[in-house]
Amino acid sequence: MTARTVLQPADITRALTRISHEILESNRGGENLIILGIPTRGVALAHRIGAILESIEPGSGRVGELDVTMYRDDLAGQPTRAPARTHIPAGGIDGTTVVLVDDVLYSGRTIRAALDALGDHGRPRAVRLAVLVDRGHRELPIRADFVGKNLPTSADERIRVRLTEIDGIEEVTIES
Repeated sequence: MTARTVLQPADITRALTRISHEILESNRGGENLIILGIPTRGVALAHRIGAILESIEPGSGRVGELDVTMYRDDLAGQPTRAPARTHIPAGGIDGTTVVLVDDVLYSGRTIRAALDALGDHGRPRAVRLAVLVDRGHRELPIRADFVGKNLPTSADERIRVRLTEIDGIEEVTIES
């Protein structure tokens, strides 16, 4: 298996900074904004985006976590997964703009599960999607609103996101 590095630490930081500015711009500020990370790496990315938002506009960096494990449509065919923690910021999501954050957008099935999970926690005014990498190959009609990098890949390639908080290294690679 060969791996090619496509994003290095500075590239990831730049992409997350751009995404954060785009979120604030599209929301017309940080009011009624909640950032929810999808475990595992989406949570780390959501916290980074929240910190950037907070540095730009204090009070706009409300961050939480949304576990989608029990909402997935592939549970029967996947190895056993332990549910992660769901944490919704104080005040809930009703009437807010929720930005779901994940590391890689591929088939769209994880995001479909996230939308189902979100419905069990309230009724946001709007839901947006931010991803570090969009690799194409959608199986569902789902599109990211904020994308760090579009990386068209073949179906037999794999995008691997490694983040310092989880992996001790910071990079995005394509493995074939």
